[in-house]
Order: sequence, then structure tokens, then C-alpha cells
Amino acid sequence: MLHKPSGVNRQPPLYRRAGQPRRVDAHRPLLTSIRAGKIDFHALGRGHYPGRRLAPGQLPGLLSLGFWDARGDQDWGMDFHRNEGVEICLLETGSMRFAVDHATHPLGPGDLTITRPWQIHRQGDPHISAGRLHWATIAVGAQRPDQPWHWPGWVLLAPEDRAELTRRLRLTESPVWRASPEVVRSFQRMAAAVAGETADRRISRVAVGLNELLLGVLDMLRAENRAERPRLASPEHSVELFLADLRQNLNSLEKDWKLATMAATCGMGTTRFSRLCRRLTNDSPVRYLHLARLEAAARLLRTNPARSVTDIAFDCGFQSSQYFANQFRRRFGQTPTEYRKRADNG
Repeated sequence: MLHKPSGVNRQPPLYRRAGQPRRVDAHRPLLTSIRAGKIDFHALGRGHYPGRRLAPGQLPGLLSLGFWDARGDQDWGMDFHRNEGVEICLLETGSMRFAVDHATHPLGPGDLTITRPWQIHRQGDPHISAGRLHWATIAVGAQRPDQPWHWPGWVLLAPEDRAELTRRLRLTESPVWRASPEVVRSFQRMAAAVAGETADRRISRVAVGLNELLLGVLDMLRAENRAERPRLASPEHSVELFLADLRQNLNSLEKDWKLATMAATCGMGTTRFSRLCRRLTNDSPVRYLHLARLEAAARLLRTNPARSVTDIAFDCGFQSSQYFANQFRRRFGQTPTEYRKRADNG
């Protein structure tokens, strides 16, 4: 029997299976910098999100809202993470590199980023630069692209505006925008409330500010009117993201997947899931998973020469070192040890 190793860098899983606890983004570098006095930080948060605690009845669905001031270039950056809601960030001053979906974007004053719950991203690439960053993270009841969005009750946009905002956020691919003056002012007013108002007045001003922000974002999206891609909200895109996560994420590969659990994670039955997987990969889901595990193991053998073959097998989801060795030899024509030696000598 294999024993679970430690010390392998992991990403949060893209989707979670029913009954599993959520794994929210890791704020350890941010919390460490706050304690060390490296940045000025003011925020409201609930759950695992840092900041002054929001009471259960205060703006339900608001996960995090706040800002930081980094007075100089930092020696830390955020880990890659996914949020539990849609996140809107404004870089008011300074500069910063922003990475999303494995692409990096340079940000300057007045740039706005929008990420959906399933998008892996991080502020800083790798380190945070000097600047003032605002953010608001709002739960919309969706963890996959094909799921409907449900805004919290305090969102007071007219039904038509709310539906249009949802459609544009779901179907527009661009992660970086130029903030309008209205969006900038909304963030500034909320920042002043978070940092300086009394508790009751703070919540009132933040509630008004969030509605102003969402309306400002809608006006901004309308003005730019970038192309919408309906496929981004399709079940096929959900499967595509899930399969890509299997290839890129050890946290996903190591799970004891069955066809039924893979399909359920993507919110569909096995027949439909298998059909979409075949369409996207020309392979069955189970064989795709098996090959993804072997390819991940080959990468680890090349890049982690000090890690044991057994640990690598476990990391990639194999439950028997003998079975892993046999399957690896069948796929690559040599044992894992021989493959590693050839990679070292090459």
C-alpha cells in the first residue's frame, strides 16, 4: 500500500464532487505580508477570506471586499487559486502582472480584471509590485461555466439589466478591461467605507457601492461590446475545462475517479459526458485519465529527480507501484527508472 507523500506543489481542484468541502483560494502569502507590515490592508470577508468578519445576515453572498496598498515592490505574490464567486479587481495605482488561464497580462493604473469561479489566476507573476488594488468577490451560485448564475438579493439591478450583466460576464472571454470613471469612483467610495465608517454605516455604504459597481461594470461592458462566445457557457466547455484540469493538476489526478463521478462532477450523465469527451479528445474518459496520469508521471520523473518513483506514482493517482511500472513501460517502452536515467543523460 502506498502512503501519501508531502511536498508536491498543488493547485485547487477545478470542480468539486458532491459532499466534498470547498477548497478556496490560499491567502497564506497575503496574510504573512500583512503580519509583517509589508502592505496596508483593509477588507471585509467571510469564510476563509481574510478581513473584518461579515455577520451571517450582512450582505449574504459577498465573500470579500477591500483593498491593499503596497508601498513598494514586494517579495511575495498570490498563489494560483480559484475563487468561490465572480471577482472584480481594480488596480487604481502602480503596476502589476496578472496571470489567468496560464496567460500573463501587464496591468497599469485603471485596469480592471474580471475572473469567474472556474478560472485559475493570481495577482503578481510572481511578485506583487507597488500599487493600490481593490477587489470585490461575489458568490453567484455557479462553479461550472454551464451553470446558471443567481445573484444575491441585495443586487438591485432591474431584471433586464441583471440578465444582461450575467450574459456578458459569462460569454465575454476577455479578463482585462479599462475601468470607467464610474467604476473607479465606486471602488474608492467602498474603500473609504471599509477603512473608516462605523459598522452599520459601513454595510449601508458598501451595499450602495456594490450596486453602483455592478451597474458601472454593465455600462463598461456595453460600451466596449466585445464579442460574446456562447460556447463559454456550454456543457462542452465545462467538460473541456475538467479534462484540461486533469492534465495540469495533480490534485485532480490523484483522486479515485470513476466514469460516473467524472460525469457527475461535470453535471451530466455518463453517456453525454462520454460523448463530449470523445468529441474533444477522440478518446474515452477513462483512457484519457489513464494517459494523463502516465504523462504527468513522466513529467515528474524528468523534473523531480530526487523524488521516488513510488511517490510519483501516488501523486498521479496510481494505487500500486507495480501496476504503475507495468503501465508506464507499456506506454513509454521502458521502466520509470530507465526513463529517468535517459532523461538525466539527455
